[in-house]
Amino acid sequence: MGAVVVDDVFPLAVGGLAELLHLSATDIRALVTEACAAGPGEPASAQQWLPPVEGVMEVWAAGVTYARSLDARVEESQRGSVYEQVYLSERPELFFKAVPWRVVSDGEPVAVRADSWSSAPEPELAVLTNAAGEVMGYTVCNDVSSRSIEGENPLYLPQAKVYAGSCAVGALITPWWEVPNPYDLQIVMTIHRDGMPVFSGSTSTALLRRRIEDLVAWLYAEQDFPDGAVLSTGTALVPDLSLTLSAGDRVEITIPGVGRLDNPVVEGKRAMSWLIPGQHRSSPEGVWPPSRR
Repeated sequence: MGAVVVDDVFPLAVGGLAELLHLSATDIRALVTEACAAGPGEPASAQQWLPPVEGVMEVWAAGVTYARSLDARVEESQRGSVYEQVYLSERPELFFKAVPWRVVSDGEPVAVRADSWSSAPEPELAVLTNAAGEVMGYTVCNDVSSRSIEGENPLYLPQAKVYAGSCAVGALITPWWEVPNPYDLQIVMTIHRDGMPVFSGSTSTALLRRRIEDLVAWLYAEQDFPDGAVLSTGTALVPDLSLTLSAGDRVEITIPGVGRLDNPVVEGKRAMSWLIPGQHRSSPEGVWPPSRR
């Protein structure tokens, strides 16, 4: 656990991320400043980067927070009014996405369901929050989803969204004091297939209809997150229905000034069996990765 400055990592005087997120936003900034001043740092290239989730943390996500997301949900569903109503309502759509052991990070594979004929990556700005519900920082999330399963019936959303390999979160968190305006960030995504881009697009968080602090407030309204949480804020970049994510693809997502994700795509739960705690980390493609956590 450390603060990354250019090519160096400065260890933080905490037992881990969960312990860090018991502190206030002000205390975390002071801790990082003190660690960087104390030095010396360790080479960042020598570190193993893990997803920023542990303990009893959870990953949640917001839906239909951009007009493009609304259009995509209406396009894939025969029940468009459900999505139109939640886009305009005071209460946002918030759904559980992943427990820590199911989350992958940069360089690790994401998965599409074997029983889905249409799947899509969803590039999103995610926020890391502490136990008190304060925003600690920002990172990148890929909320991989089965469009065909959710489109068949909105009640199937947990099956479309929650499975091993459906959630990638950037390992590095950009602290809140280094992101002066989270509503002025570019989100760029490219899907590579056979070494060639088959989709490339960009959008801006300026189009986010909801305020981030409001999404966090709704999440914490009647729930406790004693070790903090990650909340992904929704997508405005969705490929057309004619393009489905497939095994062998590679999804590259960048939010300049915040972070990046670059993930190969596999299919089915067997390919993600290495995630299961206590299991031999192997898949049909071989052992992945050589070392995890």
